[in-house]
Amino acid sequence: MDNTYPNTRAPARLSLSREFARQTGAWSDAKLISASVRDPEQFTELFERHWDGLHRFCLNRAGEAGEDIAAETFRVAFDRRRRYDASYPSARPWLFGIATNLLRDHFRAARREERKLMRSAVLEPLQGDEGDLNALERQFLGPQLAAALQGIPAADRDALLLMAWADMGYEQIAQALDIPLGTVRSRIHRARQRVREHLDAAGGETNDTLN
Repeated sequence: MDNTYPNTRAPARLSLSREFARQTGAWSDAKLISASVRDPEQFTELFERHWDGLHRFCLNRAGEAGEDIAAETFRVAFDRRRRYDASYPSARPWLFGIATNLLRDHFRAARREERKLMRSAVLEPLQGDEGDLNALERQFLGPQLAAALQGIPAADRDALLLMAWADMGYEQIAQALDIPLGTVRSRIHRARQRVREHLDAAGGETNDTLN
């Protein structure tokens, strides 16, 4: 930023800064993103609006790695901002969708590393698909929730955790994952059914949203 303005213009600049903050505070996310194509600095307001919630979601799912995943989410969003669908005023589902994809990549990499370590130790290779939680996911979900979600397809887990941990409704999840609303309902229904079955068998309790 150019800081060479004469001191005599400081009050005017301060006034303009306050006016800019007032205006952008009333703007929708979609308008901010559109404006950021011409003026990238305006993307900062989007970051400030959504960082806390997205950061918390990523930390809950991936621990310390969630910090980098949350930051990468905004980098990816910035690079893709020209393609944002401005018919959606809120960018929150879009951002959480990007984060969910990055988290899935993170856990896939962890799964590959697990298999590599098993092979190097001359142990029985891990079998199964993405319905099987790896050690990293189990660690951050906690033993009870991990046991309840074991065997649920990764796509179903993602939908359920967006509802439970990001407080999203069906339509927002559909936007986040770029899938039909009916698919979201089916995924969450299957996941909740699996969680209920596990809890009934184990006699335990968990987040009401999950069951």
